[in-house]
Amino acid sequence: MSKQIMIVDDSSIMRRVIANVLSTLSNVEVCAQAKNGEHALEMLPTVKPDLILLDIEMPKMNGLDFLRHAKLRTRAKIIVLSSVTDLGSDRAVEALRRGADAIVSKPSGAISMNLEQECKDQLAQAINQVLQGKEG
Repeated sequence: MSKQIMIVDDSSIMRRVIANVLSTLSNVEVCAQAKNGEHALEMLPTVKPDLILLDIEMPKMNGLDFLRHAKLRTRAKIIVLSSVTDLGSDRAVEALRRGADAIVSKPSGAISMNLEQECKDQLAQAINQVLQGKEG
């Protein structure tokens, strides 16, 4: 059975690119897409994802604020997928402190059309590790 994934990113282009990457993986399917943390929180009671891919920089409610609320409302694992969370950065450390299960950096800035080529393997590995219970 496929694991259900919610994509939370303010860029519709990035949501589409991430969904395309996920469509190439055999064990997952996109169950929902949200344009910010507030929108995602509203959707959580009905979509019940196994995993959330979360951007950090978004309007209305950013990823760090979403993390604080989400951990009280869902048992979904959360992978931060952002261009501002290089491993070891203050935001990455804060995201992990607030409950993120893994961090994957988006290459080449907020909207990278090379995401599919540049981080497909890294994203797939992080998804598999987190869904198997190994923090990444």
